[in-house]
Amino acid sequence: MIRTILALLFAVCYLILGIPVLIVEWIIRKFNRHAADISSLRMVQWAFRVICFICGVKLTVKGEENVPKDKAVLYVCNHRSYFDIIITYARCPGLTGYISKDTLGKVPLLNIWMKRLYCLFLDRKDIKQGLKTILQGIDYVKDGVSMCIFPEGTRNTGEDLLLPFKAGSLKIAEKTGCPIVPMAITGSADILENHFPRVKSTHVVLQYGEPILMEDLSKDDRKHLASIVQKKVETMLADNQSVLSQS
Repeated sequence: MIRTILALLFAVCYLILGIPVLIVEWIIRKFNRHAADISSLRMVQWAFRVICFICGVKLTVKGEENVPKDKAVLYVCNHRSYFDIIITYARCPGLTGYISKDTLGKVPLLNIWMKRLYCLFLDRKDIKQGLKTILQGIDYVKDGVSMCIFPEGTRNTGEDLLLPFKAGSLKIAEKTGCPIVPMAITGSADILENHFPRVKSTHVVLQYGEPILMEDLSKDDRKHLASIVQKKVETMLADNQSVLSQS
């Protein structure tokens, strides 16, 4: 429980002590938006790395060279744990917004940081609002901000390797033509969810697949884009499991 308490204390202290930082960033943003954005990104990434250190996350990263550094992309990842966001966001090379469930948008201070960093909140019960969220994600990508989605639609808490990918979430890539970077994260649920509320030191494997370029896909492939991406993630998950079994 010590790791759990320390991680919570750090997160709370960061959010509270970060209030004046948010004010300063707001002022900087008036004169240099990009500088303020990058500053906010790096500070949050630092905080997430500290949380991972406190929780004893032992991370193995594969294929990071596959991530384009000079353009916005759509990251597509499986979802087993809240730590999926913490682990992957800490490694984003540039501005990246995550599409998360709308309940996170109601958490004081956290929601301000998330909105500042181009995160979007998806109400799965409101189709019209969900469409607006995807359209906003499209605009962000056109402005050079990468987006990350979990196309299973929710955390996978079952025994299935993956839940079916929802095709609608991939519209961001279809409408912008940005590369899709498949991500597969294995072992993250063993940090917390599998034995909540205790945090346990865990080996996690994060793998980035080769980018899927929309211009390289046939019309038929585009119709089955969700299944194509899902198969790539499934393959990486199987590969990740072999890495964990050897550790």
